[in-house]
Amino acid sequence: MTSSASLPLAADDIRSTLATTYLGRHLHLHRELPSTNDAAMALAQSGAEHGTVVVADRQTAGRGRRAREWFSPGGVNLYCSVVIRSEPLHLSFSDWLSWIPLASALAITEAVRTTAGVRLFLKWPNDLLCHEKKIGGILCENGMDPSKRPFVVIGIGLNVNVPPAAFPPELAGIAGSLIEDTQRPIDRNRLLSQLLIDLEQVLDELGAEGPRRLRHAYTQACATLGKRVRVILAQSRELLGLAEGIGPDGALLVRPSSAFDDTHGDAVEIRAADVMHLRE
Repeated sequence: MTSSASLPLAADDIRSTLATTYLGRHLHLHRELPSTNDAAMALAQSGAEHGTVVVADRQTAGRGRRAREWFSPGGVNLYCSVVIRSEPLHLSFSDWLSWIPLASALAITEAVRTTAGVRLFLKWPNDLLCHEKKIGGILCENGMDPSKRPFVVIGIGLNVNVPPAAFPPELAGIAGSLIEDTQRPIDRNRLLSQLLIDLEQVLDELGAEGPRRLRHAYTQACATLGKRVRVILAQSRELLGLAEGIGPDGALLVRPSSAFDDTHGDAVEIRAADVMHLRE
């Protein structure tokens, strides 16, 4: 594998290929932050414009879903958060909120394919996989500013050029990065620019047309479907079953099973849970 050294993040380089209408028009690039989501939430609560983007080269307190720590070394990966204020035209607000993480994950797969030539798969709801290793994830948070305007912050963490040996022991063999597939460093400026382009496109489509096409595209990219899964629910309850489909609101449809070769009962709609793929 070649060196993982890559070009530094630079606002001018990001903007040089950024063909968007609103995403990244206000771009805040930091050498280091505790968390891009925390910074974006603070900006949104202070009235930051729709499409404001916060990027950090390194995070000291990055986090994923359920407040899990997110490995965030400097100089190699992408950590960014996007402030969204638009509201859907033909979709309920709750369904729009539930689809934003899934649609965002789709946008990342497109950006990675275009920029790095790497095909990613999705683990429901919004983990990004390459060769069954997790290389990225999305954390969405929402709130209201003092004028009662709602907003959503889309937080994205993507392992780009970090070498496998750099992962801490607890992530070895579980986490991966794009450079493992490309065998060469990826320009993070170009990747971030393409990511914002694709994210703007899917958000515009979701708001204007709903999730019909996106649901089909997500289904095609979702590695969870067709797999036996263990679903960790509230109060540590568990559900074992077969992941069968994606519902109209983005829920994962799981048919319970008493044994892994015997599904029974109606499919259960899972909207908030940890889902683990089980080996056959």
